[in-house]
Amino acid sequence: ISGYSLVVQARDSGNPPLSSSATVNVDISDVNDNSPVFTPANYTAVIQENKPVGTSILQLVVTDKDSFHNGPPFTFTILTGNEEEEFTLDPHGVLRSAVIFKHMVSTEYVLCVQAKDSGKPQQVSHTYVQVRVIEESIHKPTAIPLEIFIVTMEDDFPGGVIGKIHATDQDVYDVLTYTLKSEQKSLFKVNSHDGKIIALGGLDNGKYILNVSVSDGRFQVPIDVVVHVEQLLQEMLQNTVTIRFESVSPEDFVGLHMHGFRRTLRNAVLSQKQDSLHIISIQPVAGSSQLDMLFAVQMHSGGFYKPAYLIQKLTNARRHLENVIRISAILEKNCSGLDCQEQHCEQSLSIDSHSLMTYSTARISFVCPRFYRNVRCMC
Repeated sequence: ISGYSLVVQARDSGNPPLSSSATVNVDISDVNDNSPVFTPANYTAVIQENKPVGTSILQLVVTDKDSFHNGPPFTFTILTGNEEEEFTLDPHGVLRSAVIFKHMVSTEYVLCVQAKDSGKPQQVSHTYVQVRVIEESIHKPTAIPLEIFIVTMEDDFPGGVIGKIHATDQDVYDVLTYTLKSEQKSLFKVNSHDGKIIALGGLDNGKYILNVSVSDGRFQVPIDVVVHVEQLLQEMLQNTVTIRFESVSPEDFVGLHMHGFRRTLRNAVLSQKQDSLHIISIQPVAGSSQLDMLFAVQMHSGGFYKPAYLIQKLTNARRHLENVIRISAILEKNCSGLDCQEQHCEQSLSIDSHSLMTYSTARISFVCPRFYRNVRCMC
């Protein structure tokens, strides 16, 4: 406990008795009675041979239970095991190589490291660091090509994570890093550590081919990443049809079924080859394992087919569609459970262009806006 706050009252013996009070603050001064603590108590690390001088090997983690002025900053010193000065230790506790290691020269080093706190008198702790030198990378990284589909509402794309590159390496200790060619960094970014692809705001309609590569420090491999951006028109929302799928997650639909179902759906509802099928959004149905997919079909002339026409086409082709994935319902009025009796059921669809849903798999990623459906009875 670093301090106490006491309220003290003095009361006299008069009639009536009178009193007053005062606050007494008691601060407990810290004594440097705790040594620094290494987490974990001892370390093991590896470095591949032929890595350049200055390669980071290990980050030491030290804590201290004393107050701040008796704890950090810590002073780190290598006491033993570094007689040939193969290692350096910076003020932040990062152990780095000071030479180019060779597996044939030595395969293991054991260092005794001391951490000293900033208190008076100073407290010290020790840890042992075992560093193994392993052979350099012999396998190239492998990566799966990625195709990303982004659906956004007319110049209103807020940006965000749109997918992730999946790369592996047969060399157990290889650390993979991801890079993007500099000329594309005004529109996209790639997290160098985990391969996540981030799109910045304001993407235009069209196709983007990203020059991404993955490196294990020795080999660098290019990765095919293609981004398709489609901007929705307001007129699309007034002519959407919903297909509800049974027992499928968004990720499974995107990764396993979307390409096949899109092809089958085109054959079922397109009247002319020049017509365009637009998948607007996919979204789980709350409280169930069902999934809704919104789509619209644009004529070659520019207008959109009416929902009633598309529903008739879907109904006739439902058996073929179910060869790809099980369909729970084709929502005609989207007014399930709403009894309007002699009145008319009206649906309105709204899109939240700033609430994006990203369904990412190893090969395909689909990014779409969240939608809301409102239904009411109208005279």
